Amino acid sequence: MTRRRVRETAPLQVYLVADERERLERLADQLDASKSDVVRRGLLALERELLSPAAHPALRLIGIADAESAGVSPTDAAREHDAVLADAEETAWPPPAPGRASRGAKRPGGKRRAR
Repeated sequence: MTRRRVRETAPLQVYLVADERERLERLADQLDASKSDVVRRGLLALERELLSPAAHPALRLIGIADAESAGVSPTDAAREHDAVLADAEETAWPPPAPGRASRGAKRPGGKRRAR
């Protein structure tokens, strides 16, 4: 790791138990770096891990809809927004009593009655 000139520094005091101190010393030896450099590199690695697109909760949503709709006929939900919502709502309704047509039921030809 190249040495950087630091413009402003502030001391940091951290209390470590024995196994954490040993781990820090072992890493410093393996990386041929100071303990401070190991801590700095650890902070950078942790920040990269948290800011990684693969770990970001919102970005993990990308592609979920494609996986969920596999095997279902594609519908342009943006264009057919009202029809998609109406169909989903009607599917949740209980079936009508025998001999009675439900209000707003589909008419022959697939067209709905205007409401």
